[in-house]
Amino acid sequence: MSRAFIFPGQGAQTIGMGKALADAYPAARAVFAEVDEALGEKLSALIWEGDQNDLTLTRNAQPALMATSLAALRALEAEGVTLDAAQFVAGHSLGEYSALAAAGALSIADAARLLRTRGAAMQEAVPVGVGAMAAVLGLDLAAVREVAEAAAEGQICQAANDNDPGQVVVSGHAEAVERAIHLAKERGAKRAMLLPVSAPFHCALMAPAAQVMQEALAEVDLNTPQVPLVANVLAEAVSDPAQIRELLVSQVTGAVRWRESVMFMAREGVTETWEIGAGKALSGMVRRIEREIAVRNVGAPDDVRAAAEALNG
Repeated sequence: MSRAFIFPGQGAQTIGMGKALADAYPAARAVFAEVDEALGEKLSALIWEGDQNDLTLTRNAQPALMATSLAALRALEAEGVTLDAAQFVAGHSLGEYSALAAAGALSIADAARLLRTRGAAMQEAVPVGVGAMAAVLGLDLAAVREVAEAAAEGQICQAANDNDPGQVVVSGHAEAVERAIHLAKERGAKRAMLLPVSAPFHCALMAPAAQVMQEALAEVDLNTPQVPLVANVLAEAVSDPAQIRELLVSQVTGAVRWRESVMFMAREGVTETWEIGAGKALSGMVRRIEREIAVRNVGAPDDVRAAAEALNG
């Protein structure tokens, strides 16, 4: 069985995530300590016993989700499961940084600092209320692109996340996104609704954040990943550090091509995905994209033990 390790993006965060892993595995607890030290604050306290609204702030959610994913990976390693078990790594948006840290391309400390910078830059790129995102259910990518183009009317409105065959997210100016919601419904969408996000991610309005990330990424060491990364903006596997650096910048304004990424992995022989960290959103998407791919979630100690037993017998 050929598998990919996949890493969740924003929206999966919950208070208490990773706490059971940290209690059960010293190596998992050490990840949270490393992130706390890198950021110069007790992010772990917010993750485990803080306020959900504070955790959901982009600048907090992004490093917090990476920390939880890497803690789960370290727990797997403690049970004898190494990265050799994966043919590819991939992550949804910020999850790409988790994937790169998992594959040894970024240190955990650098990933935490980059995600703190990324989250803050994305939040600050557009004043609150100016931008919005909406999920469109029941229309394919081509149809949603037509909706976004028609709704723009001189503003920004783009297909930002191609998540699965029945879910595409649009992003841009709030008024344009509202128009897209109405147009999508008129054109047969099952549902179209605003998402509870604080900024219009993965569209041209994020250009100031892309500039910030270009400068930040230029200052960190980025190594060749131990297994190839299936990059969001290419939906193909990459291993060259210079190319990965460029793609991480492009990813800020570019669309997350998750549906195509899963299809690429399926063509390359992947028969199972392990969603490493918080939530189960990506596993649901994988099921809707490629029914032949088995899914497994690894976010709690029982999940870790079950995964290790399934792999090692």
